[in-house]
Amino acid sequence: MNRTLLNMWRSFRCGVWTLLTVCLWLLTVQNAWAGNVHALRIGQGGGSVRLVFDADSKFDYNVFLLTSPKRLVVDVKDSKVHSKIEKNVDKNTVLSNIRVGKTPEGDARIAFDLKQPAIVKKAFMLPPQSSFGWRFVIDMDVSTEKEFAAHVGNQHAFVNNSASKSKSTSKSSNSAVAKNSNSKRIIVLDPGHGGQDPGAIGCTGVYEKNITLAMARELKKILEKDSRYKVYLTRNRDVFIPLRERVRIARRYKADLFLSIHADSALNKNAKGLSVYTLSETASDKEAAALAERENKADVIAGLNFAEHSKEVSDILINLAQRETMNRSSEFANFMVQEMRKSVKLLDNTHRFAGFAVLKAPDVPAVLLEMGYLSNRTEEKLLRQESYRRKLAKSASAAIDRYFENMQHASLF
Repeated sequence: MNRTLLNMWRSFRCGVWTLLTVCLWLLTVQNAWAGNVHALRIGQGGGSVRLVFDADSKFDYNVFLLTSPKRLVVDVKDSKVHSKIEKNVDKNTVLSNIRVGKTPEGDARIAFDLKQPAIVKKAFMLPPQSSFGWRFVIDMDVSTEKEFAAHVGNQHAFVNNSASKSKSTSKSSNSAVAKNSNSKRIIVLDPGHGGQDPGAIGCTGVYEKNITLAMARELKKILEKDSRYKVYLTRNRDVFIPLRERVRIARRYKADLFLSIHADSALNKNAKGLSVYTLSETASDKEAAALAERENKADVIAGLNFAEHSKEVSDILINLAQRETMNRSSEFANFMVQEMRKSVKLLDNTHRFAGFAVLKAPDVPAVLLEMGYLSNRTEEKLLRQESYRRKLAKSASAAIDRYFENMQHASLF
């Protein structure tokens, strides 16, 4: 009996040790492949492509471009990539074959062949939210051959080494080295009018073009105190910039956000209040339509015929139907309204819609801010005051902060 019990105890002990060994092995495997990448979704709109990798946890990465042939390369460090993602490029006009392999250091490598030149605009991780787990996002834009060639090489890599200690990367001429994936958000501020186009003229003769430039400079100063932002102005002096060129400037800088700054006027001298506008082919009301018509005449004042570009404008309007850009513009406009309401008087129905030419960048979220009415003596006096413009700028800065914080946690599709 005692011998039987002893044998049972030995068998039990052996089983426990076996179970513990298996559990420890599983934990080791789980830690070794902490960033298991198990799915890939690809979305395309116009000339932009978004790749979304679903993963079990956060991981380090290295994203870069290679030539001969043109390729997008994604190195996923200390992680395992499921082979099923190789079958996920059907009906895509930018990406073709996907291959999954390993780097010389043993990390997972995903290589995408490119059907046409394209550059990486952003690469970043998104934390779990709602039904989504960790996601790794890469945004790409179709480019020219020249632009593609300029983005191949060390200085244009997107690297994140925050999840673990990074391993040294290959030192070949086509390998990529660090550029912080949390690169600065690019904001383009557009002071309305300028040069021979004064914009609205206030009760005491103040020009809108001077008020908008002063406001843009103040907002730029506040924003650039935050290391997350890089801010550009479409003009930094009293010069005329065509509406189409303002749009091109935003795209040239690859802006993450575009804010056009204006001050309104009206026949009704009692009209007052701040308002924000986003693009729509259909104006929200007659007043919004009239304002857009006035602002869009800026090029006519300078001797340029905006109507000559009707085909280009039509094409851009089609592209602007892209849901993401329109939705992001509205989200930013809503944050602007919420923040401005805390400190200044707002116009009724504050967020309005109209066909402003300056908001027609197809891939840049854009809002037009009307700071108030220069035709109203009280508001003209306020807008001429540096302290009041600083108050507006602080509210605008808070709205911009909220917009980008919200973007980090937004669902992708």
